[in-house]
Amino acid sequence: MTAPVVEAKASERAATTPPAPARRRGFAVHFAHYKWLYLLLLPGVLYFAIFRYGPMYGVSIAFKDYVPFLGVNGSPWVGVTNFTDFFANPDFPRLLGNTLILAFLNLGIAFPLTIILALLLNEVRLSVLKRTVQTLVYIPHFLSWTIVASLSFLLFALDIGPLFQFVNGLFGTNVDILSDPNWFRPLIVLQEIWKNTGWGTIIFLAALATVDQDQYEAAIIDGAGRFRRVWHITLPGIRSTIIVMLILAIGQMLNTGFEQIYLMTNALNRSVADVFDTYVYFVGITQGAYSYSTAVGLFKSLVGIVLIFGTNWLSKRFNQSGLF
Repeated sequence: MTAPVVEAKASERAATTPPAPARRRGFAVHFAHYKWLYLLLLPGVLYFAIFRYGPMYGVSIAFKDYVPFLGVNGSPWVGVTNFTDFFANPDFPRLLGNTLILAFLNLGIAFPLTIILALLLNEVRLSVLKRTVQTLVYIPHFLSWTIVASLSFLLFALDIGPLFQFVNGLFGTNVDILSDPNWFRPLIVLQEIWKNTGWGTIIFLAALATVDQDQYEAAIIDGAGRFRRVWHITLPGIRSTIIVMLILAIGQMLNTGFEQIYLMTNALNRSVADVFDTYVYFVGITQGAYSYSTAVGLFKSLVGIVLIFGTNWLSKRFNQSGLF
C-alpha cells in the first residue's frame, strides 16, 4: 500500500470518528433510550457485586496463616505454602482421581442423556402427552438432595429395600449397595440422571424450537426418514447450543457437588467418596484449617477457569461457536 493511500485512509477514519464529547453525548442518548433495560439489569449486578465478588477478598487467606483472632488483614502471609502442602499431601492423588472419575462419568453419561431426552420429547407430537412427560421429568429437580438420599436409603436398604432385593436377585449375591465402594459411583450417577436430566432438557428444547421447519418439510419430500432428519437437520441446528453447554459443563467438572456426596458418604465407601468439595468441608470446618481449605477451593476454581478458557479456545480452533 502506497503512502498517499495510507494517508487518505487515515484522513477518512479521522473524518468518520466522532470527537470525544460527541461519543459521550451518544452514550448519554443511548443510556436514556434504554434506561429501563439497565434498571432491570441492576438487581443482577448488585447480586453478583454483593454475594459473589464482595466476599472474594477472603480468598486472600489462602496465602496466609489465618488466625480468626487476628482477622483477615492481621494474619501473617505465608505465600504458597498452603498450596504446596496440599499437592504434597498423600490424599491429593486420591481426591483428584475420585473427583475426575465422577466428573467424567457425569459428563459422559448424564450430559448426552439430556440431549437424547430433549430429542425424544421433540419428536412427541401429542401435546398433552408431551407436556405430561415434561412435567414428570422436571419434578425431581425441585427435590433437595436430602430427599433424594432418603429415597435411596429406603429403596436400597439392606434386606428390606425393594431395589436391593431386585439387584441382589439379578446378580444372585447379597450386595450392600449403600456401603459397597464398587456401587458408590453408579449410585451417584443414577441419582444425578434421575434428578437433573429432565431439567437440563429445557435449554435444548428451546434450541430445538428455533430449527427451521421448512428444512423438515423439504427433507420429508426428499424421502428422509425420522432418524435422518434428526441426524442431518436437528443436531446441526442445535450444535452451537450443545457446544456452549458442553463448555459450561467442562468448566464445572471439579464441582461434583457437596450435598449429594456428603449425604451418600459413610465410613465404608469413603475411599471412593472423598472429593474436593467434601474435603474442603472436613478440613476447613471440622478441623479449623481455614487457610488450607481455602487454598484447596481456590485451586479447584482456577482449574475450572482454565478448563473453560481451554475448551472455548479449542471450540474456536475448530471453527465452532464458543462462550466468548
